[in-house]
Amino acid sequence: MSIESFISYLSLEKNYSPHTTTAYRNDLVEFKNYCRQQFQLEEINQISYNLIRSWIVSLVESGVSNRSVNRKIASLKAYYKFLLRVGILTINPLAKHKALKTSKKIEIPFSEIEMENVISQIPFENNFEGKRDKLIIELLYTTGIRRAELIGLRVKDVDCKAGTIKVLGKRNKERIIPLLETTKELFLEYNLERSRLKAVEDEAYVFLSGKGNKIYETLVYRIINKYFSLVSAKVKKSPHILRHTFATHLLNKGADLNSVKELLGHSSLASTQVYTHNSIAELKKVHFSAHPRSKK
Repeated sequence: MSIESFISYLSLEKNYSPHTTTAYRNDLVEFKNYCRQQFQLEEINQISYNLIRSWIVSLVESGVSNRSVNRKIASLKAYYKFLLRVGILTINPLAKHKALKTSKKIEIPFSEIEMENVISQIPFENNFEGKRDKLIIELLYTTGIRRAELIGLRVKDVDCKAGTIKVLGKRNKERIIPLLETTKELFLEYNLERSRLKAVEDEAYVFLSGKGNKIYETLVYRIINKYFSLVSAKVKKSPHILRHTFATHLLNKGADLNSVKELLGHSSLASTQVYTHNSIAELKKVHFSAHPRSKK
């Protein structure tokens, strides 16, 4: 059973995105090359755990982070689960493998002041790109959608009259997210500029480049980095930090964790709880300022 059969399964049956399937393929090909070079093995269908462990050791010794190693092993584990499913294997060599320990990755959200400075103080250009960039920042911050969801947003999925957008998330799971009045106003302004584009290649999609093509990941990243570099000294300024900021600011204002989970499109509360550390910091501040014993 070839790696490509597995990739087709992920794409067609599991609805994984091209970005995700490419990552799986790269990890499996890397492992296959290791097996060929170190053990003269051409196939990785029937492999012992000892061989896999030697790969893990080689990755760690070469400076690959534990987090990256865990991701590569997750790809391998999914491949062997697939082989079990189709009857090629009877035992998963990674069944008892334990992931390497990793430090918790804490990403610092933008403050409310930083957000206000970007949205209200920066003079965005009064043209197509300016209107588009401001809407992208506003939409990421007020809805918490992922970068891929923003890029894939279609014109038919935006209902300014109802004040909602329909987002296609991971595993093709749809969810409806409400729009704030300010976001709806920016949509109307952007749509007017969008209608003036001379040539539109990907007209089904909301966000386009100046040439009328669907926007892409690096462009979204550059937009966020460009404007937030003007107001923030934070090292990391990315679309995901805006998603993190959305969740943190809602929780800090008392939003219910389950509601935030639904807005973010998480399948479990565990995924949403990574955003609560900033809310705890806010609670500590309130607790310290309000409790009589704090003045002792």
